Amino acid sequence: MCHKIPPTPVNSGRADSFPKSGKITSVEREKIMGANLIEKLRELEDHRTLDGRRHPLWLVLLFVVMGTISGCTSYRALGDFVKRHRRTLIETFNIQKHGVPSYSTIRRIVMGVDFDKFAFIFNSWAKQYVNIQDDEWCGIDGKSIRGTVKDYKNSYQNFVSIVSVFAGNRGLVLSMDKLENKRESEITAVQELLSVLDIQGAVFSLDSLHCQKKLHS
Repeated sequence: MCHKIPPTPVNSGRADSFPKSGKITSVEREKIMGANLIEKLRELEDHRTLDGRRHPLWLVLLFVVMGTISGCTSYRALGDFVKRHRRTLIETFNIQKHGVPSYSTIRRIVMGVDFDKFAFIFNSWAKQYVNIQDDEWCGIDGKSIRGTVKDYKNSYQNFVSIVSVFAGNRGLVLSMDKLENKRESEITAVQELLSVLDIQGAVFSLDSLHCQKKLHS
């Protein structure tokens, strides 16, 4: 199915900070769009105790972003990236004590971070550097992760799916989200992705699952 999203007015609402729990609202989404990446990373709640904070959370997450963009897709690779560029990172970010975080520190910190909020901050920041043209085609699809299947003996299995928005001409994934089969619907996930992206004038192709009257009323 193909559906063109017409241009719509931009909401100028703002919010002060992230909620302690729950999903990010549309008002909070608007605030992030024009903000600096480091400023927004500073707003993420630090799950560590005060005694265990040798490295600021925002700094570690920034290193993770930098390493991932450079092709590091594992904790070990991220640790090697930080170690390899140790001198430059210390000088650039004026690190006075403790040096750069080790592989084990990066792994421990990332495992405790609210991934949904972290991913949303990065996606919102990165979107500023992607200019989607009018009538550009984007594909939306959901794929299940086989290793997450539970209750495999039952006819109605539970598993995690990744829903992504892909700009074909660019070969670029614009955004993605995860959903659990028994708790959420792909229809809802797609609507939320489109709301976050706020792309105007583009053409989206979707599965027939999304051909429902109530979605276009």
